[in-house]
Amino acid sequence: MQQFADIFMPLSIALIMFGIGLELCLKDFRRVFAHPRAIITGLVSQIFLLPLIAFLLIFFWPIDPIYKIGIMLLAGCPGGTASNLVTKMLKGRVALSVSLTAFNSLIILFSIPLVIELSYAVFGNNGAKVQLSFGQTMGDVLLTVVLPVMSGILINELYGHKFGESFHKALRYILPGIMLLAFIVVIFFDENQKGVEYLKHLNLLIPLIILNFATIIAGYFAARRMKLKHSAAYTIAVEMGLQNSVLALFIANQLLKDQDISLVAILYGSFSLIITFLGGWILKHYFGKENIEKI
Repeated sequence: MQQFADIFMPLSIALIMFGIGLELCLKDFRRVFAHPRAIITGLVSQIFLLPLIAFLLIFFWPIDPIYKIGIMLLAGCPGGTASNLVTKMLKGRVALSVSLTAFNSLIILFSIPLVIELSYAVFGNNGAKVQLSFGQTMGDVLLTVVLPVMSGILINELYGHKFGESFHKALRYILPGIMLLAFIVVIFFDENQKGVEYLKHLNLLIPLIILNFATIIAGYFAARRMKLKHSAAYTIAVEMGLQNSVLALFIANQLLKDQDISLVAILYGSFSLIITFLGGWILKHYFGKENIEKI
């Protein structure tokens, strides 16, 4: 069973990221560079502001250091297909959302190994030791994240957007099931049989829920501070609130080999979709008006 989990997790991540790539074409990137303020604001918020909020929240929070490392890892895995889905449901800036996911897929090749190293350096003083190198992490992220995204973009360019869209429509119904199955695999195929103990750690929900709300609010007001349009602001808020929990789960379970760290991703993934959707809906309908220059 554990061998099945070891194979299924990287394949599921690769398929999810391939689906993201199928939504993109080179024209999307040209459009982003033509109006860079929104994408730069979103990327800076996700790469720097999000981990900073997580760090300030957990530094003095009375939880075990290994869970603090898990929260920092989660903060280092921004975006994902879930944020794209929520943005579509809220009729936000889908192109911006998908572009942020694509750029993050490239940036995390370098940022995730750094986040892991720094997190262990700061919080790993109670027996927790990093179990992989910077280069190993970068290589694994390259194979399971970057290359599948680039492959999806390449297929979209070579065979036309209609082909990519028709292929992605099928994946649109498959990917949520894959994401759910990935969580089930980790919980029930855990070689240490710790899956049944997850409910004993609900005290971790408090800092995780606070993190969810704080990042949504920070993302929205950071975007408004940059004078972005209201629709772009709540799109960035959604991107800030929804992390790539499946990627964090994969890194924790398959690379770091630590079930305590994977627990953080499982708990966050269990509620963040609902909270972020509700937060985005409230921001859309009760905050701001479309009176700022379109960015």
